[in-house]
Amino acid sequence: MHIQIRKLRESARIPHRGSAFAAGYDLYAAPADGAPVEIRPHTTAMVGTGLAVAIPEGYFGGVFARSGLASRQGLRPANCVGVIDADYRGECTVAVHNDTDETRTIQPGDRIAQLVILPFLAAEFDETDTLPSTERGTGGFGSTGK
Repeated sequence: MHIQIRKLRESARIPHRGSAFAAGYDLYAAPADGAPVEIRPHTTAMVGTGLAVAIPEGYFGGVFARSGLASRQGLRPANCVGVIDADYRGECTVAVHNDTDETRTIQPGDRIAQLVILPFLAAEFDETDTLPSTERGTGGFGSTGK
């Protein structure tokens, strides 16, 4: 699959996979002003990538946490998983949340998240008064055991 990508700033870096079988492509910080981004404890900062992409119809870009950044520095996408829709052409920006009690700094060029291209199925919803029954029924969280 080929995906068109546009650099909005010279400092932007094209997403890169860390290994041949990695599902995610690293997204790099490229703040508009070129300055480091400080994220105070338990707050969120918008971090630009300086990139715009044309995701093919029938797919979306899932923006996921980088495991090392989350586990070692306590930084993750604020919405846990971001979505870049196929018809969006603006800058890909990551809302990075600091889960720690210390201020964290993201430098331009730092890897801040990973992009995974995923297919999706468009659905139409048909309103009804009843749903087909199942063995589970309305059992919610924890209803099927440990």
